Amino acid sequence: MMLRPPPFPVRWFLPLAMPVLGALLLLLSPLNGYAQPNADQAIDSLQRECTALGLAIDDLVDTFGSRYSGGRNYAARCESFQGELMRITDPPSAEALERLQVVLAQLRRDALLANPLVREQPILFVTRHQYAKDHHNSATMFQTGEINESSFRGGGTLKTIDLAHNEQVTTLIDLPEGIVRDPEVHFDAKTILVSLRQNPDDDYHLFELSLDDLEKRQLTAGAGVSDIDPVYLPDGRILFSSTREPKYCQCNRHIMCNLFTIDAEGRNLDQIGHSTLHEGHASLLSDGRVLYDRWEYVDRNFGDAQGLWVVNPDGTNHAVVYGNNTASPGGVLEGRGVPGTDYLLTTFSSCHDRPWGALALIDPSRSMDGKQAVLQTWPASAIDLVDVGNYDTFKKVHPKYEDPYPLSAHHFLCSRMVGDTEEMGIYLLDVFGNEVLIHQEGPGCFDPMPLAPRAMPAALPSRIDVTQQNGTFYVGDVYVGSGMEQIQRGTVKWLRVIEVPEKRYWTHESWNGSGTQAPAMAFDDFNNKRILGTVPVESDGSAYFSIPADRFVYFQLLDADGMMVQSMRSGTMVRPGETTGCVGCHDNRHQTLAPGSERIAMQRLPSELIPWYGPPRNFSYTQEVQPVFDKNCISCHDYDQIAGDPLNLAGDRGLVFNTSYLELRNKNMVRTVGAGPATIQSPKSWGAHASRLAEVLRQGHGTPEIDSTYQLDPEAIDRVITWIDINAPYYPQYASAYPKNRYGRSPLTRDELSRLSELTQMDLSKQENASQISFTRPQKSPCLAVLRQRDAAGYHEAIELIQEAARRLTERPRADMPGFRLGGIDAERERKYQASRLRDSTSHVSSALGTQGP
Repeated sequence: MMLRPPPFPVRWFLPLAMPVLGALLLLLSPLNGYAQPNADQAIDSLQRECTALGLAIDDLVDTFGSRYSGGRNYAARCESFQGELMRITDPPSAEALERLQVVLAQLRRDALLANPLVREQPILFVTRHQYAKDHHNSATMFQTGEINESSFRGGGTLKTIDLAHNEQVTTLIDLPEGIVRDPEVHFDAKTILVSLRQNPDDDYHLFELSLDDLEKRQLTAGAGVSDIDPVYLPDGRILFSSTREPKYCQCNRHIMCNLFTIDAEGRNLDQIGHSTLHEGHASLLSDGRVLYDRWEYVDRNFGDAQGLWVVNPDGTNHAVVYGNNTASPGGVLEGRGVPGTDYLLTTFSSCHDRPWGALALIDPSRSMDGKQAVLQTWPASAIDLVDVGNYDTFKKVHPKYEDPYPLSAHHFLCSRMVGDTEEMGIYLLDVFGNEVLIHQEGPGCFDPMPLAPRAMPAALPSRIDVTQQNGTFYVGDVYVGSGMEQIQRGTVKWLRVIEVPEKRYWTHESWNGSGTQAPAMAFDDFNNKRILGTVPVESDGSAYFSIPADRFVYFQLLDADGMMVQSMRSGTMVRPGETTGCVGCHDNRHQTLAPGSERIAMQRLPSELIPWYGPPRNFSYTQEVQPVFDKNCISCHDYDQIAGDPLNLAGDRGLVFNTSYLELRNKNMVRTVGAGPATIQSPKSWGAHASRLAEVLRQGHGTPEIDSTYQLDPEAIDRVITWIDINAPYYPQYASAYPKNRYGRSPLTRDELSRLSELTQMDLSKQENASQISFTRPQKSPCLAVLRQRDAAGYHEAIELIQEAARRLTERPRADMPGFRLGGIDAERERKYQASRLRDSTSHVSSALGTQGP
């Protein structure tokens, strides 16, 4: 009988473990390829478990000495059990194996729950149902008035369990119809922050619970607003995630959160995060910074754009920590710092799942992405799923874990599935491979943490100046970073600053281009864009410039012709008066410039943004690009023209986009990244440099008589090239004039579109047929061509349907037309948001609401 390897990762644990571990590992090394009967395998498993337990006991004895009561006895019992296993020579009976398993399980529970980190103070936890399945791991609020509010399931408590007193359970808050979530213990352990929802008609708001009298003091309020994930800050303020600036998932219809702070009385609300989607699960690091997970995608896929970020408590210096360019896991959530180390304990999750999955211990100093940074996972096999498959690979993990809480460098609390059901229990894990259930009760246990005082980090001084409207940003050297070594120095002349507006409106109807756009926005991307301007890049690759504060922006590098060389596919921001920056393009946060290198741009005042043909505005294809084709191209490239068949550049409005836009995209005249992959793309691999259209506009058709007649001016060429380089957006607004119709954009009703499909014998609801209708010139609609020849009555009915829809567009323009106005549900959403802003700017929540008893 041969022994199996220990269940902990040797590659990580050896530097931290006791000196005797090396000898133990040699003792436990297996002979490869040795097959054993089931009984032998069971004994091997017990050997591994016993070895892991012995390592944990030795660690606790060495760490805590006499505080670890009974430690020497547990070590002796473990050694005795190991000896019993070694003396087994014949395959044991089933009854004997069961006895051995029971004995080891009891020893493990006795020894590990004597750990002072869980025994010397109560453990705080909540009970509730597991969140209902929904679109994304951030969709747990089920906010009133939103698409998934009916998924809320009430019945929750806040409790403690005291292992030193017969595992006594005490209830602190009981909400039969509501939920308690996201507890946070104060540094002095005298108060607890929680997010409470009293019942299905309520929403989540922040309360502070006094442990002296169990009174609850309400800190935030507001109808149709959710406040979750509170964190105590060292300066007395409170950080939390909130839907107070409403923005919706760009690839669906679910409301998202940003980071906010308030003072201890609920006053002085300040939004410190402005990314386009979700910022959540914040925790405080030992250096005073805040770790959080952020879901945002700029010109990239929705599913693999959720990693760990860090920010100062005043909202300055947002920076990626890990996972922003990792395809699997799709979500890196619930990160917390591991005491005494620079490691992080986090949850590796999936995009389309609950916020659970595998637990992972990571070292971001090894790598900001991928498997190289991963030291250990629970379950152990989950490490092999990193960088494998796609954003939902971690759905296959079993059992599933969540709510990690590091007690030390070796011992952690978490919630974990109990058996094969969704019910979660409180578990104690360690790096040696042990897992022990601390407590289980229905409907499930979540958010375990010690109810004990903890060290308070030093408060970081604020770097913002609220009297300023701008901040400044610097780039040390644009030629430093992934792929930019391919580019000859001196190539980059300009840096373009682009804002990514939030999605504040949605429709049930959608266009599916690399994901669900609800409503349609572009051929294969979710984002709208707003060009703020350009600034010069110096000869040494440096740039230093001023940008508006609290805007979610990204940067592009341009050559002398104004063509994009490289583009960010994530976002950043500055606070008022903040100066921040980076080493280079797509820089590694651990990388620095050579010592003593003085950058040219930093020796002058910051550059002001040079506007792009007027003040900043949401980019509209029909306003910015189509006029170029109308002036220069459609005399040939139009319906019924010879050049119109290979490429029609007419501006006729169709079911969702206009004619030229669909022609250019369907016929691959432009190369965009769309909602592209997580990996960083090489310079010039997409955009105008890689597009046939840009080549024709700049170099001509290759026919002298045409090229001598039609010559575009520099501004016309620049408008088209810029459109390609910012990933070819179409609509300037997420708001819709026709939210109930196809794609959220068509003026034809569902019934009218169905009837038109019958008449033309063409399924016009399919996306491949989106170019078959012209509302600008109904008689030019391609779907009518056959009908015109064979069925006069059908043709007459069909063209009347299209003409009636065209009249609607005139009376109620859609977002790609002049005269568009907010209406219906979109106007109501905007009214509620503006009312909420006014309320937040004038009210003091806690003085009005007072306190509540237990």
